[in-house]
Amino acid sequence: MLRSYSKLGRAHKRIGYDLGYTKKLDRLSEVTKINGTVTAAIAKFAYADGVPVPPPLGIPSVGGDLGRVREVLKHFVRDWSVAGFKERQRIFDPILRVLQQVSLSEHQAVLVPGCGLGRLAWEISRLGKSFDVTANELSSFMSLALRFLLSPITTTSASQYTIHPYAHWFSHQETNKNLFRGISFPDVVPRLCETFRLVEGDFLNLKALQREGGSGYDFIVTLFFIDTSLNIASTIEQIYYLLRPGGTWINLGPLLWTGGAETAVELSLDEVLKLAGIVGFVVDNASRERVPCEYTADSEAMMKWVYQAEFWVAKKQVLR
Repeated sequence: MLRSYSKLGRAHKRIGYDLGYTKKLDRLSEVTKINGTVTAAIAKFAYADGVPVPPPLGIPSVGGDLGRVREVLKHFVRDWSVAGFKERQRIFDPILRVLQQVSLSEHQAVLVPGCGLGRLAWEISRLGKSFDVTANELSSFMSLALRFLLSPITTTSASQYTIHPYAHWFSHQETNKNLFRGISFPDVVPRLCETFRLVEGDFLNLKALQREGGSGYDFIVTLFFIDTSLNIASTIEQIYYLLRPGGTWINLGPLLWTGGAETAVELSLDEVLKLAGIVGFVVDNASRERVPCEYTADSEAMMKWVYQAEFWVAKKQVLR
């Protein structure tokens, strides 16, 4: 951005200076360094924890690793800050309502694949001791940040860290105060425990849960997850395989296919529901709901991107 500004003619540079644009770029540099203290702490934690971290490869591209790091910073806001509460509430409530209706007289094993920074899985584990929740994540960017958050060494108190997650994108901003505002996290301090665990790796490689009296999870909860599939048929088949007979699949998401050219098929909602039936699920049509929602949104921005996400509850039927 400094290079772009330097290409202006002298008169326009003077206008920029009078507008305070050079001070704005100085402020961008300052808050980027603040963000860097958090990301450096996560990397330091990874090294200390024995996690292999690749060496830096020069200046990362905006569309590459740097973009994924920025995504993690925005997920800290979405999942673990007061500022993200309304966004979380909108997408968590339909899921939590279903689980709150479950009788807690029996142990309930719950799997949340593609858990990101894990807030939904943690919230489910807080519903009661009968819920035994496994959070699963493939992205090392997300799982590193989550384990940093869960560690009693690196995260010891609420509002311990402050980041400036929106500073890198100057578009759709009403004021520079909004652009550079800091957001503190976490709003609560989570910890791994007997009812909340993290399993890293590819969801498609997970094995069925073995336990006394049978195998499989009672619930699998997919939130903004199934459309990340390179092969949606394999994903739904794996959900079916991992559930116990009569187990429940809860889904909420917008069907934003994100695999690009590697995605085998990109289905419509009708096609996804038909596929679920072919695999062996019976969708409760009364449970279906359209949920307008945002995703890692900047609440102060002049632009809103609203998904019309689809929510449903489905039961695993035993095929004969």
